[in-house]
Amino acid sequence: METLDLARLQFALTAGGHFVFVALTLGLATLIALVQTRAVLTGSAVHERMTRFWGRLYVVNYAMGIVTGLVMEFQLGMAWEGLSHVAGNVFGASLAMETIVAFFVESTFLGLWIFGWGRLNRWAHLAVFWVVALTAYASAYWVLVANGFMQDPVGAELSGGVLRLTDAAAVLANPAALTAFGHTMAASLVTAGFFLAGVSAYHLRRGTAEREFFRRSLRIGVFTGLPALVAVVAFGELSFGTVQPLKGAAFDGTAADVARLQAEAVAAFGPGDYVPPLGLVRGAGMAMLGLFSVMLIVSLVSVVLALFPRAVLGLRAWHVLLVASVPLPFAAVLAGWVFREAGRQPWVVYGVLTTEEALSDLPPGLLVFSLAAFTVLFAVLLAVNAWLLARTARLGPEPAGSPGSPGSPASPGSPGSADAPGTAPDLPSGSGAPLPAALF
Repeated sequence: METLDLARLQFALTAGGHFVFVALTLGLATLIALVQTRAVLTGSAVHERMTRFWGRLYVVNYAMGIVTGLVMEFQLGMAWEGLSHVAGNVFGASLAMETIVAFFVESTFLGLWIFGWGRLNRWAHLAVFWVVALTAYASAYWVLVANGFMQDPVGAELSGGVLRLTDAAAVLANPAALTAFGHTMAASLVTAGFFLAGVSAYHLRRGTAEREFFRRSLRIGVFTGLPALVAVVAFGELSFGTVQPLKGAAFDGTAADVARLQAEAVAAFGPGDYVPPLGLVRGAGMAMLGLFSVMLIVSLVSVVLALFPRAVLGLRAWHVLLVASVPLPFAAVLAGWVFREAGRQPWVVYGVLTTEEALSDLPPGLLVFSLAAFTVLFAVLLAVNAWLLARTARLGPEPAGSPGSPGSPASPGSPGSADAPGTAPDLPSGSGAPLPAALF
């Protein structure tokens, strides 16, 4: 395998693996913020318990996502020196902003939220998590500004072999970035909605005593998934207006269309093969659409059934379907990412810099070693994340009335509590509770 193929495979592994974590994190942040808002406004103990339970799952996934993000940035700097040299003046600032937002602001406020239970005023505690959610959106936006520039390099000009920023507003408002941002946010809500519904269905099928807790959670997931799917389609249609001509032809064009656009590219950019990998682009596009169709059917059926309380609590076949549907959004977002990125080939910055020109001068042996190391690392991280999520989800929420749970006499700041609002909550001691439970 050539050096270029190794580097592309390495980037696909690290970026795709990281995106799996991001999709769930973004969606869960939104839903947790809304549930906690409901808890604060109404004083609902069940919604506060929902905030704690789904928050534990959020923290597990967020921590693993941070690790994969660090690895992805490391390989980006190692293997793609030409990209940094030619385009770093333009999109480097957006990646720096993403780092500041994600690793400083978002992580700091998430720490305040985790350790703020019973210590912060309930309104301050709610505000802290809204900062976490909004900075997560900002982080995604800055990444997509950089990616949007690679898809459509507006607001810059090439001077002396280096891109110089000429219009910052055009870069920030790039349609290729804005439509991708909306598409990504909607897809993350689909992911979180299916996750909530699947975990809740698992517990209801087992005959959990927390019937009201998971009935409400299942309905939140179901009624989030369907409108989010509609938004995914809407932003997807808008995104097709910004795709490169050969990407569009590779997906649904004829052989004659591909040949004509290849000839036009040769005339514009010089000799070369400008056709993206047809099989990969079409396969990823069809997989994305096929998975969307399946999720749409599941969502339509689920919305109807969720209107009937007896079905929510006792329709076991539906519960099995919801559990089995949890992986579908993850597969769909990966297919969409492959379609977006592979369809841009052979360009890393469309019309300016090819992938081959962006590659660092590295020996193949080093890339083989780093690819093997990253593959093992990501496999371990994905496996550990899946195990932790499954274990935490299977344990369920803390029983109502247990020490430290909302509304219990021992819960700091709860009605009737003898503790002062600023005291720390009692942490489980010797109870065998998992670490995420102790943090909450």
